[in-house]
Amino acid sequence: MEELNYGLYFTSELVGTAMLVLLGCGVVANVVLAKNKGFGGGFLMVNWGWGLAVFAGVLVSAYSGAIINPAVGIGLLVAGSITFPMFLIATAAELLGGIIGAIVCYLAYKKHFDQEEDAGKKLGVFSTGPEIRSYGLNFLTEVIGTFVLVFVIFAFADYGDITVGVPGGLGPLAALPVALLVVGIGASLGGPTGYAINPARDLGPRIAHAILPIPGKGSSDWAYSWVPVAGPLVGGVLAALAAPLLLGLAA
Repeated sequence: MEELNYGLYFTSELVGTAMLVLLGCGVVANVVLAKNKGFGGGFLMVNWGWGLAVFAGVLVSAYSGAIINPAVGIGLLVAGSITFPMFLIATAAELLGGIIGAIVCYLAYKKHFDQEEDAGKKLGVFSTGPEIRSYGLNFLTEVIGTFVLVFVIFAFADYGDITVGVPGGLGPLAALPVALLVVGIGASLGGPTGYAINPARDLGPRIAHAILPIPGKGSSDWAYSWVPVAGPLVGGVLAALAAPLLLGLAA
């Protein structure tokens, strides 16, 4: 087996997560910021946009196994599929990629951010937030949504063609099952919190929101920021622990 190149591994995760966040935050910006051609496109458009963002992110991060999510990474770590250094390197790359992707998204929509008066919509492009704030239940929603994500990714292994993060044997279409899964989670479980299900997807762009010179941007809502980080990590761990018991996979 070829020895892992940690530099390429880091770059792969960074590029994949940057692509994920650029396209994912981009669809939110298109829907919620006024004067966009997609303005008012609705939550289902956001679901599909994030699903296709995952599709693109997975394709461009094939070298690293397309983890692009610390919740998936911690699940793979618990399952023994990656080492602790691999998890740390991937997570650092994913966080940086999330910041970069969000900054590029801001540049693409800069005039729309400048003209938008609602600070909540500006923050909503970058990070998730609950429709009804209840930290405990919001946390639980993120745990459940991420459990579904990681558990079903492990279920792909039941078909005998998974190596690290995504099903193989389908060429470029290997990314499609994960993309459709993200659309489904958003359509089914995304309403209460906006379904971060990925700490890097939320924390990276939230940091970008905090540092970017966006007029009238308001607070970055750091009081809520722990929910879309801790919830997905717990969900990923629980999925990794449940998979051998409920899917008949080797521990």
